[in-house]
Amino acid sequence: MIERRPFASLGAAQHGWLDAKHHFSFADYRDAERMRWGLLRVWNDDTIAAGTGFDPHPHSDMEIITYVREGAISHADSLGNRGRTEAGDVQVMSAGSGIVHSEYNLEPVATRIFQIWIYPDRHGGEPSWGNKPFPKADRSGVFIALASGMAGDGEALPIRADARVLGATLRAGERADYRFGAGRRGYLVLSSGEAQLNGIGLQAGDGAAIRDEETIQVSASQDAELILVDTRE
Repeated sequence: MIERRPFASLGAAQHGWLDAKHHFSFADYRDAERMRWGLLRVWNDDTIAAGTGFDPHPHSDMEIITYVREGAISHADSLGNRGRTEAGDVQVMSAGSGIVHSEYNLEPVATRIFQIWIYPDRHGGEPSWGNKPFPKADRSGVFIALASGMAGDGEALPIRADARVLGATLRAGERADYRFGAGRRGYLVLSSGEAQLNGIGLQAGDGAAIRDEETIQVSASQDAELILVDTRE
């Protein structure tokens, strides 16, 4: 089963400095059919105006993965971590027993991010943060794990969940396949371009909820960038 979720159907919030689209219920957007997908709880498509951002605020018991699509995001937290994550790269914050952080766009242009929240396997634990570059050339034509709590993903940023976040880039005419294990779900978002997922057409910004599919095949009709979450039920 693959359910296409068109970009136009997503929840939306406009705060002036922040233009947010919500794949799942979040803040004032409520949809009983879009509360979570396996361990995946939040997928926000955020555009943050230059010189603005999220003031310090707390989190606990959540794995928060930020994929930067354009621009850069600058992080600071109560543990003393500081970092800047650029387009194409990833940061992970394991909120654990509790952490306060801020995220600002200190760039002269708008920054676009996917912010993905995944439920951890266990509550509590020491919070942590890290980031890592992932050159797009390394994921050309193939899905590469960007953040993962699953075995065999040693090059990915670690998360404390039975899930992985993957990325792929495809040139027009290219195809990438991905095989799910038993009892797994997937959620794929087309960051840019145009593609077909097992024959279902996707436009930039569209999501696709995947269940009971052993293998997916993504074929690009235009140059495309994809982000996929693989999660247990």
